[in-house]
Amino acid sequence: MHTRSFLLSTLALAAATLMPLAQAQDKPIRLIVPYAAGGPLDITARALAERVKDSLGTVIIDNKPGAGGNIGASAVAKAAPDGLTIGIAATATHAVNPWLYSKMPFNAATDFAPITQMVRVPNVLVMNADTATRLKINSVKDLIAYAKANPAKLNYGSGGNGSAGHLAGELFKKEAGIFAVHIPYNGGNPAQLGLLSGQVDYNFDNLSTAAPNIKAGKLKALAVTTLTASSALPGVPPVADTLKGFAVDTWWGLVAPAGTPKDVITKLNTAFVAALNAPETKTRFAALLAEPVPSTPEAFGALMNSERRKYESMVKSSGAKVD
Repeated sequence: MHTRSFLLSTLALAAATLMPLAQAQDKPIRLIVPYAAGGPLDITARALAERVKDSLGTVIIDNKPGAGGNIGASAVAKAAPDGLTIGIAATATHAVNPWLYSKMPFNAATDFAPITQMVRVPNVLVMNADTATRLKINSVKDLIAYAKANPAKLNYGSGGNGSAGHLAGELFKKEAGIFAVHIPYNGGNPAQLGLLSGQVDYNFDNLSTAAPNIKAGKLKALAVTTLTASSALPGVPPVADTLKGFAVDTWWGLVAPAGTPKDVITKLNTAFVAALNAPETKTRFAALLAEPVPSTPEAFGALMNSERRKYESMVKSSGAKVD
């Protein structure tokens, strides 16, 4: 009798352990995108969802925008750790917001299980082309030299206090030893319009949104913010060539709720890494100027930790805060 009870208990425990993986195979997976439909994160998520159908089954995209991505990220953190709910972790939600927001609805360091990094998108230091010509600025060195020779005459725009463009601009000022007035706009598109109209002199913009105006000759690209040159913008050097170690990339990847079983994470990682490595994915992402960078869960976790440490000092030195 005792032996029979023991066997039944053992089988029940094994079934419970394997339940999340079995469910992930039989039921659709919900992939929460913490931003509105139609943006780069949403487009890449939908492309991957289509490519993993054969290995994972149906993946449903659930857009939950708001509060700088915190609403969607919080929904992932609070979901059952069974592999049926995963989400996108981005620079903002998992590196910047923990220091920018006075109250957070989740702990970016402990409430998530990393799956894989998805992409990296360079930011780019751009000037209004007419302004660059008038001031004879053709490089990062020229910009720094002009700023030092003309204190407080330059300004730069961003999508708002605490945005990636704002933080990159403050880091640039600090590393270059210059001063420029920060002009915050209500979003990235208004900031770019401000630059195009000559209201501001330079911006740190996302390459995918700046590229059309760079190609049209309306904006002059001085440098990319990746540590090394980017194939997405040939011939444009990194800021790091002038300011050693300067790097402010935009990245995002996949995470699950903390406590999701390791075998489920492994299954998800295997499927999404294969999708990211597919030639069709690389071609599709190239149109967004996004570079697929699949990784192990451990490597993506290490990246998020290092980025969180980097942005802690950047946000604090900028003085930006959201209550």
